Amino acid sequence: MNKTKKMTTMALLCALSYIAMFISRFLPPLFVAFPFLKYDPKDAIIVIGGFLYGPLAAFTISLIVSVIEMVSVSGTHIIGCLMNIASSCAFACIAAVIYKKYRSLKGASAGLILGTMCTVATMLVLNYILTPLYTGMPREAVAQLLIPAILPFNLIKCVLNSALVMLIYKPVVKILRQSGILEPSQTNSKGTNKAVALTAVLLILICALAIFVVNR
Repeated sequence: MNKTKKMTTMALLCALSYIAMFISRFLPPLFVAFPFLKYDPKDAIIVIGGFLYGPLAAFTISLIVSVIEMVSVSGTHIIGCLMNIASSCAFACIAAVIYKKYRSLKGASAGLILGTMCTVATMLVLNYILTPLYTGMPREAVAQLLIPAILPFNLIKCVLNSALVMLIYKPVVKILRQSGILEPSQTNSKGTNKAVALTAVLLILICALAIFVVNR
């Protein structure tokens, strides 16, 4: 029964991740000068799966959603799929590993920060190596985009997704507990929840300010 509940929840998270990715395709780009860089919130949902069931679950959801995205709506084919998997795993799996060892607000925060750092570094390397292969851009042109575009984009994306995790993780867990999928919590964390929500809002405001400054 527990395995069935876990598989059902992971399937639901895969569906929600795909829906979030699909909707984000209609959003305006974060940077006007670089319209190909669009925010994708699916990694926040993947992190929730990792927090609930561990890094392997985060990897599985990342793999499934990226493959479905490749065969349904993406035009970047297998290389884009591999980059999506790498980006999602660098963020969600690293965060899940830390949170699995330290199941606390500090552990979650540390995991999200470390996941952000790993994602930024990973995508700088992968964009430099792989982007010329499927876009036809000269590698020198890609190199010139790394610092002014790729780095701030991935940093802002990860910070926004971290804020989103902070905002929706507890409500999602509450719904799953009320449905009987997760065991009830024995702790009272109302004060912590308020602090997390305020931190998340602050992060979103900081990102909005950064986007405004970059687009001026």
